[in-house]
Amino acid sequence: QLQLVESGGGLVQPGGSLRLSCTSSTSLDNYSLGWFRQGPGMEREGLGCISVSGSSSTTIARSIMDRFTIGRDEANNSVYLQMNSLKPEDTGAYYCAAGTYMQCVGGPDSGLSWGQGTQVTVSS
Repeated sequence: QLQLVESGGGLVQPGGSLRLSCTSSTSLDNYSLGWFRQGPGMEREGLGCISVSGSSSTTIARSIMDRFTIGRDEANNSVYLQMNSLKPEDTGAYYCAAGTYMQCVGGPDSGLSWGQGTQVTVSS
């Protein structure tokens, strides 16, 4: 079973930036990867997806597309989520997931493989 490990979460002030990373001991080249988050008392929501290595397809949620970027770091077998201009409402647990591209854009109930998550808290 694919194991994913997220890192890079923490406490940041409003307006700050964080870069989350997700990696695995298994090559991620042939997986589409996505980032999801779950705020306090909220359902898990999709933030963005990136297709398999060598393809340029990405999807990013409209609500964060002007502040967040998803990409692959192929040299390090990882996917990142660059988050800028963070707001308190960005607070939550952030999860990396892997599967097909259709699974990723299909949402959190599409049979994806999940990491354990990393906490992001945006607060002054």
